[in-house]
Amino acid sequence: MDVLAVIHGESVRSGVFGDVVAERGHRLEEWSLAWETPLPRPLDAYGAVLVFGGAMHADQDLHHPWLREEDLFLHRLLGLHTPVLGICLGAQLLAKAAHAPVHPASQAEVGWFPVELTEAAMDDPVLARLPQSFVAFQWHYYTHGLPAGAVELARSDACTQAFRLGANAWGVQFHPEVTLAQVQGWIEEDEEPLPVDGDALLTETRARIEEWNALGRSLCAAFVETAERVAAPV
Repeated sequence: MDVLAVIHGESVRSGVFGDVVAERGHRLEEWSLAWETPLPRPLDAYGAVLVFGGAMHADQDLHHPWLREEDLFLHRLLGLHTPVLGICLGAQLLAKAAHAPVHPASQAEVGWFPVELTEAAMDDPVLARLPQSFVAFQWHYYTHGLPAGAVELARSDACTQAFRLGANAWGVQFHPEVTLAQVQGWIEEDEEPLPVDGDALLTETRARIEEWNALGRSLCAAFVETAERVAAPV
């Protein structure tokens, strides 16, 4: 199975998700609308799509005109019922493509924050793999509304943290894919003042990252297994 990774920057890539896809015998192919290059193959050739995060916000179409094209791309993806998992910005863009509002969050979440699964997550094929409550790595200033017909699967004090739309689309606001090297790069590269102390965040991340990567691998494996069932011949 070929898996498409839609990325929004060189430092916001597949992380541990890429390892899981490869370990399950599939091929991960990265692509970005910002590159202004055609999709390497027809969209329906991919058995699953991962939409990762980025430094931009979901409503910055004027600064990043390709976001308009991505909105149309995600509309089409949802119409094809291809299994898709959006992460952080990717979740916001999926929600936006499903006509939900995106807007600044009441409070930024940058660092480690508690997340609780909802009752609906208990029998979800992807989120049910996670603990009922966990501390998640976050890096976002925006949030989104819940699309019509979507099911909320997780929440934090600030906002919706996960949802399912239909039978094949999921979005998570936290970063289950992230590695220690990625976090360190984000802290060093961020041009805006962080709402937390960068050194303290890196210290906490070093202490938590092994357990967090295990959770991320479990989440990705559940998503890929779901996509495998969809792709399997009847």
